[in-house]
This record gives sequence, C-alpha cells and structure tokens, in this order.
Amino acid sequence: MSRGKAKEMISCGHEAIGPAWAAQVESACAAKGLQLTALRRRVLSILSRSPAPLGAYAIIDEMARLEGKPIAPPTVYRTLKFFLDHGFVHKIESRNAYAPCEHFGHAHQGVLLLCEKCGRSDEIEDAAVARLLEKTAARAGFAPHRQMVEVEGLCRECAAAA
Repeated sequence: MSRGKAKEMISCGHEAIGPAWAAQVESACAAKGLQLTALRRRVLSILSRSPAPLGAYAIIDEMARLEGKPIAPPTVYRTLKFFLDHGFVHKIESRNAYAPCEHFGHAHQGVLLLCEKCGRSDEIEDAAVARLLEKTAARAGFAPHRQMVEVEGLCRECAAAA
C-alpha cells in the first residue's frame, strides 16, 4: 500500500497504536536480550507513526527521505524479518504490507480485519476460530505452522458512512 493511500490503523479498541506499540517492542527486546539496532529503531519508528500498514518500499522511501540518501532494500527486508520472527509485526500477505502486532508475546493465530476503503487493519484473536482452523487442517492431513486469516470488507466507520 502506498503512503498516499495510508489511512488510520487502529487496534481492536479503536485507539491509535503509535508510540505505545514502539515502547512495547523496545521493552520486549530488552527483556529478551534482543539487539534493537539504529536501523531497527528507524524502521520501528516509521511503522509506529504510520496510519496504516506499510509495504517494504514505502518504508525504504520514508527512510531515504528522512536520511537524505538511498537505502538498500535488503537492509529493510532483514529488519522486517527480525520483527516478523519475534512476533512484533504481521505480514499482510494480500497487501504485501506490514502491520504492528497488537498482541505480541505469544503465537500468532489471529484474524486481521482489513478495510477496503480506508486501509486500516484491526487485529482480533479468537481461540475458538484458531481451534476450528487447526481441526479442519488436521482433518485434511495438513500440519500448519502459522495461521493468520485476512478478512476484507469495511470497518465500522466506513460501513456506517456507506
């Protein structure tokens, strides 16, 4: 998603994620002994300030703008992989974008609600949905390693305005 189309990204409770999420990531890294390098901090800052999920190239463009020099894509991709591997962000596969995880610190077995109009993403967790998906996959002989369901539609505000 381009930065021009970025709108409001909010949590399930409909509050902005922003600095509170970045502070949680910093605390989690400190607690786990994970190094939060200068590059990781810059990407963290960009993600936390964004009003919607961002693609890697939107992050690269913003870093280049802020630093006044070209940014090598592999450095940003490695940083995003770090955040993914530690559960701090979700990759929204259908949009090839990254969104802050609102419930990190445990396995990601959630549902992302993606608004087609404003671009926001809401994360919800439902143990019953996770169990149903696991059971259904097992009946098909499939052993999932990760599950994230993406549901596209209209958020509450966009649906009310429609």
